[in-house]
This record gives sequence, structure tokens and C-alpha cells, in this order.
Amino acid sequence: MNIALIGYGKMGKEIEKLAKERGHNIVCLVDSKNPIENVDFSNVDVAIEFTKPELAISHINFCLEHKISLVVGTTGWLDQIEDITRKVIDSNGSLLYSSNFSIGVNIFFAINRKLAELMAPLSADYQVSMEEIHHTQKLDAPSGTAISLANDILSNSDYENWNCIEDNDGIPESKSPVFDI
Repeated sequence: MNIALIGYGKMGKEIEKLAKERGHNIVCLVDSKNPIENVDFSNVDVAIEFTKPELAISHINFCLEHKISLVVGTTGWLDQIEDITRKVIDSNGSLLYSSNFSIGVNIFFAINRKLAELMAPLSADYQVSMEEIHHTQKLDAPSGTAISLANDILSNSDYENWNCIEDNDGIPESKSPVFDI
């Protein structure tokens, strides 16, 4: 398979390593030195996008306009998911998104949804909160994984919203946000 890597940070480098181990070709690379408009996508089977929220939408739109199937792991852009979904459908495109592609985390997502469902009848008796802790280079807080967990609790319970507790500067405390649900 011929892969375009959009983003060449930690995840991009790991994807490149795994793809090559499995016999795939990295045919082009998009990063801050090589913007998407300057890259030849003519030999691409799929693009894999792990960048920043402020770049993801333009990358998604580019791939949809150029009929390139896309896998997106960037989080922080879901406020535009309805518009992107409509564009995918209208263009007969293909896009796979997840806030976390780890098998273990996706099992945890399923357990979290089931637990929220089981606890729903007891929501008046319990308050839900969670705290996430990440490595020091984590760029987004709260993470897409934490947001997915909080939203899954809401979707499977009687709770109505979640709240990220921030410090006085409006920044999640120590990049370890606490959610009250």
C-alpha cells in the first residue's frame, strides 16, 4: 500500500516504522517544511493524518477534494464533525477517525460505556469524575481520549454534561485535567 503521512511527529514516525515493517511504502510526507499543497499525491492509496487541530480540517478537506482515503488521529476538531461528515458523504469519500487507535484504549472505551450504562440508575447517588495524566510532551489537554470517555459516559447515563476543571489561567491544571460529570 502507498501511504502519505500527514504529520511527522512522534506518531508519524511510529506509523512510518510500522508501515515499512509490514511492507508498505511511504510515498510522501507532509510536515511543517513540506506543506500539503506542495506534495504529489498521485500515487497515494491512503493518507494518515496526525497533526494539530488547527491543521486537521484543511488536511481533511484537501484529501476529500483529491479523492484520497484518509485515516485521522488528530483530535480537537470535532466541533466541525457534522460539516466534515456531510463533505465525506457528498464527495463519496472515505474517512476513518478515532480519538485513540490503541486496541487497549478501545477496549477501555467499551468497558467505560458499559459501566456508565450500569451506573445510570444510580446517578443521583454518585458523582463521576476523572483525571488524566500524560507524558510531558502531550500537546492537548484535555486529550481526545479523555473527551471520548467523558462523552461516552454522557451518552450512556443520565448525566447531562461534563466540565474540565481549569486553573486560574484557564489552562487545565498541570496538563492533568479533572473532569466533573
